[in-house]
Amino acid sequence: MTTPAVSPPAPLISLTWTDHVTGHRGHLVVDRLVRGVSSGGLRMRAGCTLEEVAGLARGMTMKEALHFDADRTGARYVPLGGAKGGIDCDPRDPAAYGVLVRYLRAVRPYVETIWTTGEDLGLSQDLVDRAAAEAGLVSSIEAVYPLLDDEAAARRRLADAFAVEVDGIGLDELVGGCGVAESALAALDRDGVAYGGARVAVQGLGTMGGATARFLSRAGLRVVAVADVQGTIANPAGLDIEALLSARDPHGTVDRGALRQADRELPAGAWLEQDVDILVPAAVSYAIDAGNQSRVRARWVVEAANMPVLPEAEALLAERGITVLPDVVVNSGTNAWWWWTLFGDIGAGADEAFAHTRSSMRALVELVMSRAAADGCTPRAAAHAVVADRLPVMAERFGWYR
Repeated sequence: MTTPAVSPPAPLISLTWTDHVTGHRGHLVVDRLVRGVSSGGLRMRAGCTLEEVAGLARGMTMKEALHFDADRTGARYVPLGGAKGGIDCDPRDPAAYGVLVRYLRAVRPYVETIWTTGEDLGLSQDLVDRAAAEAGLVSSIEAVYPLLDDEAAARRRLADAFAVEVDGIGLDELVGGCGVAESALAALDRDGVAYGGARVAVQGLGTMGGATARFLSRAGLRVVAVADVQGTIANPAGLDIEALLSARDPHGTVDRGALRQADRELPAGAWLEQDVDILVPAAVSYAIDAGNQSRVRARWVVEAANMPVLPEAEALLAERGITVLPDVVVNSGTNAWWWWTLFGDIGAGADEAFAHTRSSMRALVELVMSRAAADGCTPRAAAHAVVADRLPVMAERFGWYR
């Protein structure tokens, strides 16, 4: 007898907006509130759908819950609910900025009261901040201000953190990749794989993928392939990641003039089939499906992007002994860093941010992998089980609306 699939609960708020100037559509889904507030970024990509945004909003609910520890004392940050925004528009379209501003004007009441947002796929935080100001918003995260003990000090602390640069790159562009890299390293440690012999392929060299490649390379792993919209760049001896990062445009596309003689240009999908230990999809959703999963040769797929592996593909990968570390765990560090900093669990400095991110992500990966081993399930199912345990506690302790 086949057990019927259980549909996820309906989100609290789900809406679609149509731009009166261009006809582009935008979506907002608030999956859940905690203390009346939700958290989740705003993405812009051609083809973005309401269904996609709803899935991302559910993922944000999970990420927030995974960073909640009911037994931990002294933590100031209390996780929020989950939400997400998405605009169906190519961010390279000359009309894209105007669409972004008009979208934010349309959803301004939600941003002011219940939805805290920031950069996601296709948008930088600087662009979101500029558009938010033009749309009449104080900040893209102003809904959280009433929850702060000292709003002025918290805003200064976050502004100071966003002003920090490490090797010429903003701290806000690095913490997420630090969390992804630490998740991958934790997986290697569990398998007893030495960093020096490990090989990595990364799809996407934008904010998340670029930072992940940098941290893994600096940990001693060999990044042998990276992919952008122009194709895959590969070198079995290892790529010069610092040179490639320096040669990126704002959308993460590498100037091929920076390649070395031994670097090879391969087709766009070649990143999938590299003989590596760690495969990092860090670009678009739905990158690995039931059809192309057979090309994956990695031991671990570490989801730096949101929803890059479709469920049927993940099941087939598991049958072949390939473990997927899920996005709700792996890429949750960026969101958590915002709140650790704003609420005052950490200061604005890079060293403290990286140390806290590494220790928190290590603990989270260990929790999920131990639960998976105990329950005999995938890491994603284990993460879902942890969330199912925590959400009722959060609802009872903090409430949805108060």
